[in-house]
Amino acid sequence: MYDVKKSYEAAKAFYAQYGIDTDAVIKAADAVPISMHCWQGDDVEGCEVKEEKSLSGGIQTTGNYPGKARNADELRSDIETAMRFIPGTLKLNLHASYAESDTFVDRNEIEPKHFEKWADWAVEKGIGLDFNPTYFSHPKSEHGTLSSADEDIRNFWIEHGIRCRRIGQYFYERTGMPCVINHWTSDGAKEVPVDTLAPRIRLKESYDRVFEATKDVKGVIDGIESKVFGIGVESYTTGSHEFCMGYVMKANKDHIIMTLDTGHYHPTEVVSAKLSSIFTFSKNVLLHVSRPVRWDSDHVVSFDDETRAIMNELVRMDKLKDTFIATDFFDASINRIAAWAIGLRNTRKAILAAMLQPVAQMKQLEKDGDVTGTLAFAEEFKAAPVSLVWDYYCETTGKGKGLEWLDDVRTYEKDVLSKR
Repeated sequence: MYDVKKSYEAAKAFYAQYGIDTDAVIKAADAVPISMHCWQGDDVEGCEVKEEKSLSGGIQTTGNYPGKARNADELRSDIETAMRFIPGTLKLNLHASYAESDTFVDRNEIEPKHFEKWADWAVEKGIGLDFNPTYFSHPKSEHGTLSSADEDIRNFWIEHGIRCRRIGQYFYERTGMPCVINHWTSDGAKEVPVDTLAPRIRLKESYDRVFEATKDVKGVIDGIESKVFGIGVESYTTGSHEFCMGYVMKANKDHIIMTLDTGHYHPTEVVSAKLSSIFTFSKNVLLHVSRPVRWDSDHVVSFDDETRAIMNELVRMDKLKDTFIATDFFDASINRIAAWAIGLRNTRKAILAAMLQPVAQMKQLEKDGDVTGTLAFAEEFKAAPVSLVWDYYCETTGKGKGLEWLDDVRTYEKDVLSKR
């Protein structure tokens, strides 16, 4: 039988020879907040009262696995179940489309009261809430939102952004934890526009108006997210990487930061290679952890080379504490509870693995010009016994070592999900 404690002691001895205190690393990795996205549980449908729910704006969920959440109560129950198997400090990340009301409330009319149940739930669980304006899947998002040439449409979405920032302050006041808001629009064009400048000027002015109107808001941090392209906007994305980075740097405000989504770049680009450049000019980064398969397919996060490289970079730069980490994927082809558990466990595991490296020694080798030693250390720790430390961590926090959690997920599926 697998003896977790005995195996951990062996791993502990391995790391100790390099000056790594595994007990201290586990404690530090456990304290890193990860913001768990709510939209995995219901395929991004949201809780709004409307006649028909349909996705648009480059968002597409594939698969029809039974048991998805049909309302906010079911979604909260599913989230709680998934959290039983996810170690470490968690927050919950909400989209504005998860507002709750008995009657139709349009997005330019949402208020804190429409998220009161979410706030009550978060306070009960002792977790923070993050937020996102939902600039997609709406009749008024068909031809652009914040960059729309139609002034009425643009004003509608500006008001939505304003209200979202005020809801963010409400979450801050209720939970006592800063609310990180992510701004992403699906604005763009299927063919290359003749005028590529005007939409970006309008987008800049819209963001300016949102932030100016809410300059009194407290406890809110705003990420500006870019994308290469989306379905239906293949040739031109208004909020490109260059635009978003330019906006953040030009704004020069502590609360306006860059969002880096691991699926929003060309397949030959990686977020791990961008982090140090962003941190050269900015104190903080909002990181959306996903898994692209050739593009922004939002697959469940894997314990893969890029996820590990990202966490390695953050640890080696000592920027983990300055990075707001959130997950962002939605897979409807598998059990949704399991998708959450697998994706967030892998995200936490990558953080733990990055912290279980002799970074100070490796930096000194590099500083001394010892390229051979630097490479030898880097390669050695790719096969270090991370899994033994991980199992001990999960076992001692009651989150289930190995695949023990999977049987509980299947029981929940049989008792709850299959009856929906």
